[in-house]
Amino acid sequence: MSRKRKELPTLEQIEISDVAAEGNALARVDGMVVFVPYGAPGDIVDIKLTKKKKNYAEGRVVKIHKQSETRVNPKCGHFTVCGGCRWQHLPYGFQLSCKQRQVEDAIQRIAKVEAPEISPIIGSESIWEYRNKMEYTFSNKMWLTFEQLESGEEFPDRNAAGFHIPGAFDKVLDIDKCHLQDDLGNRIRTFIKEFGKANGYSFYDLREQHGLLRTLMIRIASTGEVMAVMSFGEDNSEAINALLTAVANEFSEITSLMYVVNTKVNDTIGDQEIITFAGRDYIEEEMEGLRFRIGPKSFYQTNSRQAYRLYSVARDFAELTGDELVYDLYTGTGTIANFVARKARKVIGIEYVPEAIEDAKINSKVNGIDNTLFYAGDMKDVLTDSFIEIHGRPDVMIVDPPRAGMHEDVVNVILNASPRRIVYVSCNPATQARDLALLDQKYKIDAIQPVDMFPHTAHVENVVSLTLRDNEKEVTA
Repeated sequence: MSRKRKELPTLEQIEISDVAAEGNALARVDGMVVFVPYGAPGDIVDIKLTKKKKNYAEGRVVKIHKQSETRVNPKCGHFTVCGGCRWQHLPYGFQLSCKQRQVEDAIQRIAKVEAPEISPIIGSESIWEYRNKMEYTFSNKMWLTFEQLESGEEFPDRNAAGFHIPGAFDKVLDIDKCHLQDDLGNRIRTFIKEFGKANGYSFYDLREQHGLLRTLMIRIASTGEVMAVMSFGEDNSEAINALLTAVANEFSEITSLMYVVNTKVNDTIGDQEIITFAGRDYIEEEMEGLRFRIGPKSFYQTNSRQAYRLYSVARDFAELTGDELVYDLYTGTGTIANFVARKARKVIGIEYVPEAIEDAKINSKVNGIDNTLFYAGDMKDVLTDSFIEIHGRPDVMIVDPPRAGMHEDVVNVILNASPRRIVYVSCNPATQARDLALLDQKYKIDAIQPVDMFPHTAHVENVVSLTLRDNEKEVTA
C-alpha cells in the first residue's frame, strides 16, 4: 500500500525579499529560504509550497496581497506560462543590477580569487525583438492553461505551434505572438500552422513519436536575410512540397528555405541531412564590415547587436598589436577568430562541430582573411601538448566554452602552454568562476566585463581578462 504524500502548507502574507538564481525570486521564512518564480522584491504574497527540504523550499505564488513598486506590466500575453522570459515583470535597469550581482557573487563565492572591481554591465540596445534565432515545436496536444481548463470550454482542435512547457517534454504551449524576434517570425510560424490545419496535416505526437509537422527554426540576421528550416516527422514528399511551395510564395523575404525529414526520437537535426528547397543554403551576418556565413547547423550568438559589443570587449581585452599568435578555443563558425585576425599575426580556431569549422574557413575566405587555421574535434583531444608543439605556443588564448565550462584536461593544457594572456568569454559565470579558480595558480585577473545578451532572463555573459603572473613570466621566458 503506497503512503499518501503529505500536503505541503500555504505560507501567508510573505514578503519577497530578493531575486535568486535561475530567474526565481526568494523569501525567507523562519530561517528557511523559499524560491518562487515571478515574484518581485517587495511583493506581499501567499506561497503554496511544492517542495520542502531541510534548508530550503520551493513554491508558487497563489495570491498577491500587495504588489511591489518595482513591478512593471509584462508585455507578453504568455508571461508566466511560457517560461521563456521570467523577468518581464521587472524593470530592465533592475534586471541589469541583478545580473551584475550574479557575476559578483560567482567571483567572490565560487572563484574566491583576487579580482579587480567589476565594470558596469553593458546592457542590450534592444530589449524586444533582439533574437536572431527562434525554434518552435508542433504538437497535436496543445497545453491547456489553468484559465482554459477553468472556463469549461471544450477545445476540439488541440494542434499547436509554440514552446515546450518547462520540465514537460510532451507539453507545448500554442504561441500567439512572441516579442523576442522580428514579427516576421510570428507570421511564418502562424502561416505554417494554419496551412497545416487547413490541409489536414498531422501535427507531431510527442509521446507516440509520429506526425508530419514537427519543428521549425527561424533565423533573421541583422543583414535582413532570413532562414527557415522546417523539420518533418514523416517522409511525405507531396505534402512537404505543397507546404514549402506555399511558404516560398507567401514570404519573398526568406533567403534560405530548407527542410529535414527527422524520424529519430529526439528533435536535434545536427546529425541529419538538411535539404535546400529554395534560395541559398546559408544566410549572412555582418559585423564591422565582415560577413559571416550561417548555415542551418551553425552556432552564432543569438543577439546580433550585442554579439558585436561582446566580441569588441574580448578583442580589447586581448590587447593585440599585430604580432601575436592567438588560439581561439570553441571557435564555432570562427566569428571571434576572424573578428580579431586583422590585429593578430595568426589565429588558430578549434571547434567540436565539423560543419561549423567548414563555415569558419569559408568566412575567412569570403572576407579575404589568410592568417587563420581551423581544426575540428573534441577540445580535450585536439588541444594537446603535442598540438601546441607543432603550431607554436600562443601569446593569447581566447576561450568561449559552452555552459558547462572547460574540461579539466583543457585547463591543464592551457596552464602548460602558458599564454601571456587569456580572454575568457562565458555564458555561465558559475562554471567560469570554477575555471578561474583552477587558472589562479598561474594567472591573475585584471579586468571583468559583464554583457547582457538576453533581456528578461537571468542569463548573463561575462568576459574576463587574465594575465600570466610575474613569476610565471620569468619561467616561460
